[in-house]
Amino acid sequence: MSLFETQSNLNFPMSLAEKYRPRALSDFVGLEKIKRTLSKFAAQPYPSAWLAVGPAGCGKTSAGLALCETMHAELHKIPSQQCNIAAVEEVIRMCHYIPQFGGMHFVLVDEADKMSAAAALHFLSKLDATGFPPQTVFYFSCNSTEGLEPRFLSRTRQLEFSSYGMAGEASQLLAKVWECEAGNAPAPNFSQIVRDCRNNLRDCLMTLETEILAA
Repeated sequence: MSLFETQSNLNFPMSLAEKYRPRALSDFVGLEKIKRTLSKFAAQPYPSAWLAVGPAGCGKTSAGLALCETMHAELHKIPSQQCNIAAVEEVIRMCHYIPQFGGMHFVLVDEADKMSAAAALHFLSKLDATGFPPQTVFYFSCNSTEGLEPRFLSRTRQLEFSSYGMAGEASQLLAKVWECEAGNAPAPNFSQIVRDCRNNLRDCLMTLETEILAA
């Protein structure tokens, strides 16, 4: 089912950024290498830790959620501002139980570069081969690896996200969203929106949302 087939079933109000958030790895704009990598991993997942690195709005967190859904895994999400030792210990404790859907646990940590120093150190032992929880995939995201310990980085498989070269596909996406949401109303310059937002798709959709409300 495509992104636009999925959103057609969403009848309650929500922002365009959420309504058109990719639910499947194949729905992402650009990111061809990452889509191939995560799709192959999802077909035969194994306990491991991943670190998605890249600018804001390029799909790091959404890719993690799509990967989790593709794996049919049980999601445990730790927001950066709540990522402390207590939160890490609670998630690790839950990961030692059989996953709800009989597959794997999926631990998503947003903005990992902003977690507490104590939590980052605590993760070191948990990501080590001898302390890794069973049937668990860790997925961290960050804008930059600065501030993350080399020991932490060495325990993760890094995914480099970039918005480079996706301007054309991003403009096409905005055109489709406009058609779905605004119909035949005079359309703005989609390419200009993409340029102004520097290929940040979340910002593009927020800008388009304002244009639709004004149409």
